[in-house]
Amino acid sequence: MEEIRGNHHLIMENGKKLTLSGVKDVLAFDEETIQMETALGRMTVKGTAMRIIGFDHETGDLTAEGRFYAVAYSAQESGGFFSRLFR
Repeated sequence: MEEIRGNHHLIMENGKKLTLSGVKDVLAFDEETIQMETALGRMTVKGTAMRIIGFDHETGDLTAEGRFYAVAYSAQESGGFFSRLFR
């Protein structure tokens, strides 16, 4: 399997359909929140009545439907356990 990195696209259609590329993993999901790891870091999508229509782990393509009202990227943690330990 090829590692997903670099390219990340987000297309939102009328606030009701979301198409993403560059998704490495879905970390958490319910009807109001989708948290995922993307090629650009952690992303959180907020909305209502959300559902994931499809996710291809090999290509990194994800499609979701619902009512979306927020998309946010979180700052990436640099380093691992020891960098957090010795702050």
